[in-house]
Amino acid sequence: MLRKGLLIAALCLLPATAQAQTVENPWELTLGAGGVNSSDFDGFAARVDGSLGYYFNETWEVSVRQSFTYNDFGGGPGGGSQLDGSTRVALDVHFPLGDRSQWVPYVGANIGYVYGDSVNDTWEAAPEAGIKYYVNSTTFVYFSAEYQFFFDSGDDAEDAFSDGQFLYTLGIGFRF
Repeated sequence: MLRKGLLIAALCLLPATAQAQTVENPWELTLGAGGVNSSDFDGFAARVDGSLGYYFNETWEVSVRQSFTYNDFGGGPGGGSQLDGSTRVALDVHFPLGDRSQWVPYVGANIGYVYGDSVNDTWEAAPEAGIKYYVNSTTFVYFSAEYQFFFDSGDDAEDAFSDGQFLYTLGIGFRF
């Protein structure tokens, strides 16, 4: 009797599950950038970011993110430029707001790997948050922030968190 009741309950959930999985434009592509220079304009750093995401429904998204930072302040080994990168996988939950759901704040977390000339190649994890503003049904501008902490060898959890870095991104995104 219990098995029959569980089977009936599971079958009743199938139409709701199938409907919840239908997402218009489930893929997302984002492009972002940032930069900084010294007050004397004798060096600069620039960063480009990109991601490819997939929405399971209008709330949950998983994405793969890539960032590259070029630094030409002359502070690297040998006084030259430096190139760093990070590759991350993220899971975010979105909260559509507004009369057309045009404002979409989100929170989440990511985990990945940081590598390059000016960093120790290591694993990282980060809590993150941001906001998207849809200018139409498939295009948005966004701002995001994350706090990356690193799993360098020999660091305990407190040192790993306190030796982290903030990463800010402003960009454009497309749903397709």
